[in-house]
Amino acid sequence: MSKAQWIEKNLKDGEHYAGIILGKDGSPDHHLILLPGETESVTWAKAKEWAAGAAGELPTRREQSLLFANLKERFQPGWHWSSEQHAANSDYAWCQNFTNGLQDYDYKTSKLRARAVRRLIIQ
Repeated sequence: MSKAQWIEKNLKDGEHYAGIILGKDGSPDHHLILLPGETESVTWAKAKEWAAGAAGELPTRREQSLLFANLKERFQPGWHWSSEQHAANSDYAWCQNFTNGLQDYDYKTSKLRARAVRRLIIQ
């Protein structure tokens, strides 16, 4: 199957293919697809709710790195929520700056942007 055929078969209107995320063993794990739309000035909890309502999820930190590398132009500059809570302090969650690629954490009550993704598992 050609790339164009794969995209036609697997992507819906407005979606963008970001690439493949590798599993911990280094083998391909899943295809990452950026969904259309965004929300801005929302807390982490509201961002997660919004993503679910868009039939997706917030991206992980690893996925945000791939999105920055391959689809940076599809993002507004600035900070975007990830799906990951900070391991040492549950008051914080991780986010990525789509201006410069920096990842950091912020209070979950901060108001940032969010985009949603979906995953196609590679079997």
